[in-house]
Parts: sequence; C-alpha cells; structure tokens
Amino acid sequence: MPRPHVLLSAAVSLDGCLDDTGEGRLLLSGAEDFDRVDAVRAWSDAILVGAGTLRADRPRLLVGSARRRAARVADGRPAHPLKVTVSGSGAFDPGDPFWTTGGERLVYTTDTGAAVARARLGAAARVVSLGAALDWAALLDDLGGRGVARLMVEGGASVHTQLLRLGLADELRLAVAPLVVGEPDAPRLFGPGGYPGGPRGRMRVLDTEPVGDVVVTRYAPTAPGATDAVSAADRHWLRLACDLAADCPPSGTAFSVGAVVVAADGTELARGHSREGGDPVVHAEEAALAKLPDGDPRLATATVYSSLEPCAHRASRPKPCARLIVDAGVRRVVTAWREPDTFVPGADGIGVLARAGVVVAEVPELAAAAILPNRHLVAPPAP
Repeated sequence: MPRPHVLLSAAVSLDGCLDDTGEGRLLLSGAEDFDRVDAVRAWSDAILVGAGTLRADRPRLLVGSARRRAARVADGRPAHPLKVTVSGSGAFDPGDPFWTTGGERLVYTTDTGAAVARARLGAAARVVSLGAALDWAALLDDLGGRGVARLMVEGGASVHTQLLRLGLADELRLAVAPLVVGEPDAPRLFGPGGYPGGPRGRMRVLDTEPVGDVVVTRYAPTAPGATDAVSAADRHWLRLACDLAADCPPSGTAFSVGAVVVAADGTELARGHSREGGDPVVHAEEAALAKLPDGDPRLATATVYSSLEPCAHRASRPKPCARLIVDAGVRRVVTAWREPDTFVPGADGIGVLARAGVVVAEVPELAAAAILPNRHLVAPPAP
C-alpha cells in the first residue's frame, strides 16, 4: 500500500523557536490559527506526536469542531483521527489525556519498548514494534497498510527533524508568529545535521496566507534522494514526469513518456517528453538531456525522473536512453513503470543502468499515472 501523505505542522516565532524557556507553554497562535489547525486535523486520517510532546504538552489531539466531527462521521470516518505516538522506551504515563480522551490510539516502539508500553497502557492502545530500533520508513509503511492516506505530524522538534532529514515529509505547514523569543536555549523547530539537498537545498513554496496575526506558509521538499529509497521529493518529481507524458502527441507505435532532470539541491535542470518539438522519434529522456550542455557538472549528482523505464534498445537513434543517461554522467534514475513487451520484447533499461553503476529507484504506485496516456497501447494494471 502507498505510504500516507506526511504533513509536518508547526508554529514558530520569527527567530524559529517553538517555545521559550519559561514555565508554561508559549502561545504562538491565536483563535483563527487554532481553528485552521482543527480543520487540518479533521482532514487527516491520523495525527502523530512524539513521546516528548506527550510529556511536555499533554495533548488530546481531537477535532474540536462539532460540525467537522459530524462531517467526518457522515463521510464514514470516525469522529476523530487515529492518534499515533512514537517512543523507543514505551514508558508512557497512562494518565495523560492522549490515552483517556476520544479517538483510537496506536503506539510505535521497539521490541524492548513494546513490553513496557503494553504493561503500562493495557487496552488503551494498540502497540506495534518496529524491531530493535525505531524505523520511520517501516512506520509509514505500516500506517499505509492500515488505510491511513493523510498523516498530520504535530511534533515535536525531534520528530519533525527526523522525518525531514530522511526525506519522508511531503509537506511542511508553518505558522510564523510576529514575535521574537531571543533566548539561545529556546527549542527550535529543526535541529542541526544533514538534510536532503545539503546546505543549499531549497523547498518549494506552495502557498502563503495570513491567518489572524500569523502567516501560514506551505512548503514541499524538492531535493532528490540519494539511494534507491524513494523520498517525498522523488514522488513529486516523478508525478511531474507522468504529467508531462500527457503532453506527448499520441502514437500507435511508441509510448508517451515524460522526463525531468533535477539537480541534487532540488533545482529543475530540464524536462522533456516523447515526440517533443514535432520530432516523431525523440524520447523523453533524450529531449530533456539535450537541453543541457555536454559535461554539465551538475549531472554527476542529478537524478533523472522518467515515467517509463529508460529504453535499452531503439532503431531510430544510435543510442538508447539508458546509454544516453550513463554517458551524460547521471548516476541516479527514478521511474514508475517498467517497459512492457509491446514493442521491444525483454526490454531491460533498468538492467543497463544498474550494470553501469547507476542507482535506480522504482515507484510502482505511480505506474497507473504513467500508463494513463498509453492506455490505448497496453491493458491497465490489475487492481
């Protein structure tokens, strides 16, 4: 099952602080923003917080609006989203409101922590062990298998930091309050360390809106992953490649494919699609790479996103796309759909790339999007 869309939600001061160092919680948002957060909770299938946030803030994580609860029930959903928390030790306080108020509850922990959590919580929650250590990718896989499509993450800083560093966050929704905390030891939203794209990695701004006296901005990560593990940014760029395939002039003898070349810092370098510019035989990857200068140093750390596995054989050009990618110096490719035997039996572009040392990541949940503009050529995938 696909992993859920992971939305990180937080409010910070102008200097990036989540709180000050005084007693009691610093209220960064007003009534209008609290209502906005309630709407996001109502949209979500599950809400996740770390164990530290449970101890510090004692949240209930409920949908406050009766109207929104009624709408969820009318849609066949429970009144409140699934409440999720994560702890390596499993040492929870069963008296926290998280455990004693509405909504189903799910705990992710380690093999050691599972026994502790079950002993402390009893029937108050389902407890799932992720193994000897916490594994965020496995956690998201498990939530997807439970039907969670939209996950809201409300903290704390350690949880937000880990998900962003691992490339597992699809979206950041940040409310910035018009005040400065100014305390060097005040907690901040993200900790130091390596993030996708490195120190110059950028995020896309999706939209910005004033809400009361705060400004809420939605960001999405753009820096590609670096291994065969698929990041949230990888899924974004591959969806774009699938969308580009729809721009191809239709053909009864060739696939419609889209491709995007993205630098390590998340900058789009080039894009292309099959039969672009009126050329009846140009392929998507070929069209995109042709827009970049030979020997472009950015290609060595770039990722090529192609809706269809790059071709390994072709009659219309001297080199197939898999070889063009290798010769360009690209060392990572992400694709949605393996080439069927429609035109070339036994096509194996992935094998050509892998044998040349190129890392290949596959995203099979986007195969249907890649097939859509080619539905006149192949049967749709089995459900």
